[in-house]
Amino acid sequence: MNKTEIDVIVIGGGLAGLTSAIHLSKKGFKVLLIEKNGYPKHKVCGEYVSNEVLPYFNFLGFNPFEFGAKRISEFELTTHNNKNITAKLPLGGFGMSRHEMDFQLYQLALKNGVKVLQDTVEDVHFNNDSFQVETKENQTFQSKIIIGAFGKRSNLDAKFQRKFIQKKSPYLGVKIHASGEFPEEKVALHNFKGGYCGVSKVENDHINLCYITNFKAFKKFKDINAFQDEVLFKNEALKQIFQNSKPEFKKPLTISQISFETKNPVENHMIMCGDTAGMIHPLCGNGMGMAIRSAQIASELIIDYLEGKFDSRANFENAYTKRWKKTFSLRLKAGHTIAYLFRQNWLAPKLLVLLRWFPFLVPQIIKMTHGKPMKV
Repeated sequence: MNKTEIDVIVIGGGLAGLTSAIHLSKKGFKVLLIEKNGYPKHKVCGEYVSNEVLPYFNFLGFNPFEFGAKRISEFELTTHNNKNITAKLPLGGFGMSRHEMDFQLYQLALKNGVKVLQDTVEDVHFNNDSFQVETKENQTFQSKIIIGAFGKRSNLDAKFQRKFIQKKSPYLGVKIHASGEFPEEKVALHNFKGGYCGVSKVENDHINLCYITNFKAFKKFKDINAFQDEVLFKNEALKQIFQNSKPEFKKPLTISQISFETKNPVENHMIMCGDTAGMIHPLCGNGMGMAIRSAQIASELIIDYLEGKFDSRANFENAYTKRWKKTFSLRLKAGHTIAYLFRQNWLAPKLLVLLRWFPFLVPQIIKMTHGKPMKV
């Protein structure tokens, strides 16, 4: 690809970056995706995806069930003192590892003509209605549009002095894959003091165990095993899963400084997607769905802008900001509220009793953090 012939540069090759790159390339635009890591790669992620994304995946030419994704229709919630409730998922979902999904979307991106560069973006400049991107390997590229899809936390967040990066975040995420018995049609959310753990099956019949906790609570223990023994395993359901399964990783994956602070969907004229634009609490289990939907919103508006349907860049940026907030603001508020309530150890068991009395509330709460099937 000639460096002067790039329409869109996508920074970051996760779900949002890959799906937006595929969408734009399918419409005939020249797309360069810059990702610092190679594929495939495991990531700290719940790996449950709402079925709302399936119509859009079909449009992109991607069928997750061809690669072993597990169909999920049941939900279970337990509290730290071993009370539980089950429910049907209103829309359902599927379980698939980021290791497999990102790799297959990467292959599809290449097939659609996306140019993928393994490098790290060091800086981005905006002048005369055009972007200039500088990479660690001393390469420079120009484009009309930049999509920022570089994840939860990046060197670029500090470079652009984004507000959320200035606040320390207390959250730590831990993930492993394991072999063992677990119903493949179920996604479970198990509460423990200081956090919660999501459990679901992915391809290869592996169980994904991914939990988030407050770092302050975690650092009281000498290592992950001690923390799990003393805290997680007070939840009997979690104890049974961990002790009756065999880890598939040599050691757990971890990520710290996970921030749920408000972020701007447009920053320095860049269109932000996925976790770069905003994160829903993992308790709500739909971050992957949000990332994919944000990529669709961005791609559709970018196509309109590049085809001259906006009379200015400012109007285009405002349209994306409004659409992003309209689509996700309620989900994010609901996610913050639900996560806050379940962090109150005294309150979580009482909430579960309430939900047992009024079981119709569970699907309604799930709907608040999920969307309807994506229209194409």
